[in-house]
Amino acid sequence: MTSGRTAWSWVIAILLAAVLLYFAVRGVDWLVVWKTIAGARWGFVGGALGIASCSVLLRAMRWRILLNAEGRLGLATVFWGNMAGYLGNSFLPARAGEVVRSLLMSRHGGLSRTYVLTTALAERLADVIALVLWSSLILLAGVHPRPPQWIMEVSRSMAVVASAGALAIAVLPHTGQWLEAVLLKLPLGRLQKPLVALADQVLLGLRAFHEWKRFLGFAGLTAAIWLLDSCTTVVLGWGLGLEIRFTVAILLITGLGLSSALPSTPGYVGIYQFVGITVLQPFGIGRDQALAFILMFQALNYVLVLVYGVPGLYVLEGRGALRSLRRQE
Repeated sequence: MTSGRTAWSWVIAILLAAVLLYFAVRGVDWLVVWKTIAGARWGFVGGALGIASCSVLLRAMRWRILLNAEGRLGLATVFWGNMAGYLGNSFLPARAGEVVRSLLMSRHGGLSRTYVLTTALAERLADVIALVLWSSLILLAGVHPRPPQWIMEVSRSMAVVASAGALAIAVLPHTGQWLEAVLLKLPLGRLQKPLVALADQVLLGLRAFHEWKRFLGFAGLTAAIWLLDSCTTVVLGWGLGLEIRFTVAILLITGLGLSSALPSTPGYVGIYQFVGITVLQPFGIGRDQALAFILMFQALNYVLVLVYGVPGLYVLEGRGALRSLRRQE
């Protein structure tokens, strides 16, 4: 059953990527795309990479706030684990990197896997909430002259998901005793105790948001992360000779973030090209230049996860393996 669902998810992701990629690249002058990339000012591209590096560092700091509600993890450990997870998301299907980083933090922090995975998923949900708020402000302000219909539809759908998620984070941690009583009354047999323990860990992960100082720190870092990501977009645009206004950069980052909820191949091939072109074209950026930009944007992300993700796997797993071999010897 699981392998069947995996196969179908792959089929859907590949078909969606192929359709969106077709609509994104049809009519594109590839010579113009190549000239735009070849003429890049690499100082600005390096600057964009530096800003993106600061953003992923803040992401590690943000996740550490949730993890350390129950653990005592150092920033370096969370950073390397986070980047190893992003590496997995870039090369593995179905956002498997979320499981990778959760397993690493569970192993190195002595925390329950369920608790760590809950904080990872809650962090993603917080990103959805932030993106919905940002997109709503941008669209209400009329920054985009003709918002693509898909952005409007996805924003509405994600608004429902974000509202339900925010309500769950606020309410569910207060239902622990009631939920345990319900599970104990159900005829679950051997599954009863594991399910009660699982529910306890999930609620514990959500409860990490319920301390005000922790919540304010998390919210402040979330705002800083998306501001830095928008700055990365603007600076990378300068590197390609494109003037992307800050408000347009926010809208583009929002579109890319919301589109990541769709079934996709590793690296969001097809989806990112479609989003980049449909968002940037109404602002006077040609189809060819928009495609060149989004290809460079994806390349920048791959460089980022390779530069930090591969060492992250070595730091967290390679050294542990070497120590284990030495102990055995």
